[in-house]
Amino acid sequence: MESNFPVVDMGLLQTEKRPEAMDKIKDACENWGFFELVNHGISHELLDTVENFTKGHYKKCMEQRFKEMVASKGLEAVQTEIDDLDWESTFFLKHLPVSNVYEVADLDDEYRKVMKDFALKLEKLAENLLDLLCENLGLEKGYLKKAFYGSKGPTFGTKVSNYPPCPKPDLIKGLRAHTDAGGIILLFQDDKVSGLQLLKDGNWIDVPPMKHSIVINLGDQLEVITNGRYKSIEHRVIAQQDGTRMSVASFYNPGSDAVIFPAPELIEKTEEENKLKYPKFVFEDYMKLYAGLKFQAKEPRFEAMKAVETTVNLGPIETV
Repeated sequence: MESNFPVVDMGLLQTEKRPEAMDKIKDACENWGFFELVNHGISHELLDTVENFTKGHYKKCMEQRFKEMVASKGLEAVQTEIDDLDWESTFFLKHLPVSNVYEVADLDDEYRKVMKDFALKLEKLAENLLDLLCENLGLEKGYLKKAFYGSKGPTFGTKVSNYPPCPKPDLIKGLRAHTDAGGIILLFQDDKVSGLQLLKDGNWIDVPPMKHSIVINLGDQLEVITNGRYKSIEHRVIAQQDGTRMSVASFYNPGSDAVIFPAPELIEKTEEENKLKYPKFVFEDYMKLYAGLKFQAKEPRFEAMKAVETTVNLGPIETV
């Protein structure tokens, strides 16, 4: 099933095969909500360094804590499905608008430096991808970056996760099914231990581990801005009985005060002003709602934002 998972070679964008690569990105955005990037311009050496530090840090600082949590909750012996926690060990780094990479406890300085460097490269890659999406959508270059900008620029952060071996993978998910609330997500994942799956046409499909690739997926905000041309897709992590899966997911999201709404060019002439499929809202308000509803369907979130919309006077957006 996974052999036709979309893999995009970004190297082709500089060649006469550019139209084919752009088509592949377009098809992936329209029909998968996910694609895997190779030749993305981030050196294999940097990726290997990030992986080594991340796995080393987990063993040194997080593994024992995770085992203690499992023991305290009696998770080894569960008999029924657990639906209120995830079998994962995580920490978060913020990069934009303000970095906290030097404040997070327990990280080696060398690891901090590497993650800062990695984040800068991912930020550039995210902005490059947003422009490729603009090109495919017929939006002016820079439109999506501006839509995300708000008054202080985008919100950008990294969730560093490890999914340890799980004795009951049928009863405890590594990460329960959800769509991502934000903008565009760039994932550097384990190339040996699998587990990430996306929902396509009613079936769960594996996102194949591939060495040195970056997996891209689209969040709810891009679904709104593209007026549903591109969709945020439900995904989950299946815990494995052996092997710890590393996941370094970076979220390039709108600024907290960015006003999100469907791009006027993408609204069908037949859609009347008062019957728009998607709401207009301030990103931070969406995130407050999402915090309590992450593992539920996104459609009610969009409907709830529509209800709020009538009470918020959102002036026109300056995109220049």
